[in-house]
Amino acid sequence: MQPATTFFHNALDPAVRGWLHTPDVPNGDALILTHGAGSDSTAPLLVALSDTFASHGYLVLRCDLPFRQDRRTGPPFPGNAERDRAGLRNAVAVLRKRVTGRVFLGGHSYGGRQATMLCAAEPELVAGLLLLSYPLHPPRKPEQLRIHHLPSLRTPALFVHGTRDPFGSVDEMTKALQLLPAKNELMKVEGAGHDLGFKGRASAIELPANIVARFEAVFG
Repeated sequence: MQPATTFFHNALDPAVRGWLHTPDVPNGDALILTHGAGSDSTAPLLVALSDTFASHGYLVLRCDLPFRQDRRTGPPFPGNAERDRAGLRNAVAVLRKRVTGRVFLGGHSYGGRQATMLCAAEPELVAGLLLLSYPLHPPRKPEQLRIHHLPSLRTPALFVHGTRDPFGSVDEMTKALQLLPAKNELMKVEGAGHDLGFKGRASAIELPANIVARFEAVFG
């Protein structure tokens, strides 16, 4: 597998910026991965997942959302979420020109939520979604559910969720996913919180491998 290379495409607004993982033996498909509200595209989980997907033949772009391109630290401003979704749309457009097969979209927490909102509005945009630790509600505020768009989500999706995630229990996620008209699956990570338990050498190898295996079982 080739080392990841920096990627910057400024012909579109917002620009597309991140790291490109190029497989040695391409399978024709591509995956875009993005980060949560407090992170960026260098998040260790995203790096490990990108390497693992690339080793299975996927061209992978792990990208910084526009809010992170604008500011190196700090959370996104709620009023700018539409621009973050536009950044994901642009990333899809860029990768679509580089592969002959399917394009998938995914992200951790905030990034995954924006991906679902984008695809709820544009159901034909990508072939499928990979949602890591979907933030169903703020911690300790289960009444503030972020589900208004889910009945419109017709893009097949794999949700990966820790059983101790304060942003939503597995039971809450299971109930929320019943709203989706699209094919979906929930992969539970036992004992993990919002970081999916990505700590230490064992999880650094095992968790990404398990996610890729489940992803390929879902999307073939």
